[in-house]
Formats: sequence, structure tokens, C-alpha cells
Amino acid sequence: MDRPLRVAIVAASLRILGGQAVQAQRLLDAWQGDPRVKARLVPINPVPPLPFAGALRVKYLRTIVTQLSYWPLLFRELRQADVVHVFSASYASFLLAPLPAVLIAKLFGRPVVFNYHSGEAPDHLRRSALARRVMRAWVDLNVVPSGFLRHVLQGFGISARVVPNTVDLHQFAYRVRDPLQPRLLCTRNFEEMYNVACVLRAFARVQARHPHATLTLVGSGSQQDALRALALHLELRNVTFTGAIPPAEISRHYAEADVFVQAPRIDNMPLSVLEAFASGLPVVSTDVGGVPYIVTHGVHGLLAPDDDDEAIAAWVLTLIESPSYARRLAEAAHASCSAYTWPAAREGWLAAYEAASDRRPSTVTPEPSREAT
Repeated sequence: MDRPLRVAIVAASLRILGGQAVQAQRLLDAWQGDPRVKARLVPINPVPPLPFAGALRVKYLRTIVTQLSYWPLLFRELRQADVVHVFSASYASFLLAPLPAVLIAKLFGRPVVFNYHSGEAPDHLRRSALARRVMRAWVDLNVVPSGFLRHVLQGFGISARVVPNTVDLHQFAYRVRDPLQPRLLCTRNFEEMYNVACVLRAFARVQARHPHATLTLVGSGSQQDALRALALHLELRNVTFTGAIPPAEISRHYAEADVFVQAPRIDNMPLSVLEAFASGLPVVSTDVGGVPYIVTHGVHGLLAPDDDDEAIAAWVLTLIESPSYARRLAEAAHASCSAYTWPAAREGWLAAYEAASDRRPSTVTPEPSREAT
């Protein structure tokens, strides 16, 4: 290769705090100085010209103004790329962000690596013939972060390869919890699919046994007022709502906690779980979506049925009252992080970019083990 492969990464910038924005920024940072790839962000949320900046505070007007800035940006940036790497979620987001990028990349004849992340994939792909067609016929290669999503896509006749999300082991420093205290942490946004209400109900059971237990909720979202009201209704003490935290600062909250707990109803490959693994926190989660692909029950953490606050509380109490067991789980979880570091992901992305740019047809490879994905 005479020069680096020019890759346009179409994704949210960190102005939108979320897993995809964090992963896109980590990709950009990791490619810096790499002789094989020159990556550039094409944000799906560009800042509009100053006279229109005020429109970003108005819900529907914000969408129109963003689209008026986004499409010209795509025309300007994608024509200069060798490969277009498009991050994608589902439903309306699919139509507003990745679909325009795919259309304009096709117009310029640029190969597309379509990086689909949604834990809502089963319902989205069942409902959307357009999404199925895009992923089957309009893109050069589909890449997903987990074996769970690859399995879902295969069910719709869509081939994909797995390149996992990455975690920065330098940012999230491993610490043995000895002694292990009843200090719980949840870092999921306050949206219905993440079911933080179940975490609060589970914490009420934990606090009944350990009155000085604490719970820190890092995030924001549409359920915030309802969650605060629930915490009051349950008469919980020592619950901290931090609000949204910039990715560069979130490691502090993992460092200060002793147990990570979450209760999503829909999920893919939660970055928060990898961050807990890296930090040495034993993990309790619901057994949904892609979670069991990275958390093997009794090996890397403990899994409870969907929306079962009693079972979640029971597992948290098991960890608090059996600290040596909690430490064994945390050690095994931390050891699994090597599969989610940049050196492991780099080769996967290089192979994906080169396969797409060479227009080689992708193939469905054997389903990886849960420990590997």
C-alpha cells in the first residue's frame, strides 16, 4: 500500500454521550499515527452555522437544521474517502444518519463498511424491509460488535463479521476490592430499555439488609424524573444521580464503586460491562440480548432473569457477603478484557476495510465462542 487507507468514520461526535460516540472516538484516537489507516470523523450531529445554533434547542427544528448541515458535509467528506465506515443504530436514527451516508457513498462509488450496533435489531429488522435491503445489497460489508448481533443478522439472511467493542485498560485501572463494600454503581442511561427502575427496586432490597449501602446512577435520559420519584417512593437513602458524565471522567466512578449492577431489557454488547471488567468490579446483570455473550454466569459475573429485581438483589447480596467469590469473578472478567483491547480489534478493522475496498464478497464465518465475543 503506497499510502494510508483514507477512512471516513460516520458516527456521532462526543457531543452526544453514548456508546457509539465513545467507540467512534476510540477508533479515531487509535488510528492516530498508524501507517495503515488515516481516519477522519464525519459527525452525524454537525454544529450548524452560528445563526442557526439556537434551533438545536427545539426538538423537531433541531432535526431539520442538523440534516441541512449533515448532507452537505457528507457530500464534501465522503468523496475524499477510500472506505466509508458507517455506525448505525435502529428505527428513526437509521433513516436520519446511516442511510444518507450509504446513499451518498454509493453515489461516489465508495465502499461501505456498515457497523450496526443496535440491541433492538430483532424488532428493527423484522419491521424494516428498507434496513434489510440496505444491509443485504447496498453495503460492501456488515460488521457487528458481538456474536449476538451476528446471529440476529443471520436470521434475516444478512452476513456479517464480528469486530468487538474496545475498552481502554489504561483509563480503567484494575483494583482488587478488599474489603468489598456495598457500594453499587450503574452507568446506563435513563431510558426504558435499560430499566434503571429495576436497579432501584433491587437496591431497596439490598439496603434492607445493608442500611449503609450506596447506589450511584451515572446517566441521563427521558426517565430521569420518574426514577427520582421512584427513589423517593421507595424511601431509599444514599442514592446519587450524577447526571451525564463525559467519557474522560467516568472512570472515577468505577474506581469508587465495589459492585456494578444493570438491568437492561434490551442490549447488545454493553460497553459499561467491559468498563466494569477493566476496573475490577464484579458484575450483576439481566440475562438479555448480547449480555451472556460477554458475561458467562458464574465465571465473569452473575445473571438474573429480565426485570427480576428480587434475583438481582439476591446476586448482589451474594457478592457482598461472599467477597472472595466476588473477587474470583472480577479476576476472570478482567482476564477476558484482552479480547476487547485495541491490538485485537485493529486487525479486525484492517481486514474489514481491505475486504470492502477490494470489493471481496464477505462470508459468514463460524459463530465464535461467547468468551471470544
